[in-house]
Amino acid sequence: MLRGAALLAVLSSLAACGGFKRQSELECMERAMYFESNRSSRDGMIAVGSVVMNRVQSGNYPRSVCGVVGQKNQFAPGVLTKRMDRASAPRLREAAVSVLRGERHPMIQNAQFFHAASYRASYNNMHYVVTAGGNAFYERRRPELVTQPRVLPQIEGITGR
Repeated sequence: MLRGAALLAVLSSLAACGGFKRQSELECMERAMYFESNRSSRDGMIAVGSVVMNRVQSGNYPRSVCGVVGQKNQFAPGVLTKRMDRASAPRLREAAVSVLRGERHPMIQNAQFFHAASYRASYNNMHYVVTAGGNAFYERRRPELVTQPRVLPQIEGITGR
């Protein structure tokens, strides 16, 4: 009985993290964009994708898109397992493919973090670089190097298309 319960626990944890179906880097990027940008704007989707790629390339996070997106407590709960409404699929696919081919939001720079633009954090190490798609994107810096400590006004239309 205990053995069966342990097996069930392992299988449940694998299902929760997408362990039964290996997702492609494209699928993982689409999911990050879908659940984090609310598909509100192309700029927002490209900015989220840029953060994912900054993390992949940083050496401080997993070295794959799926590894970064699937990290516990880093992206929306269930980002790799929740059902997506495919109505936004063509726009989402275009943006994800574009980021995987090298497009980046030009104002993201080295940002590896973001939160909802309406959230007000009291940390002194957040250097904001852009607000797009309802999210405020920032770099973590030593407090004395932060020159933009407040969320910036939303800007759209940077990435075109």
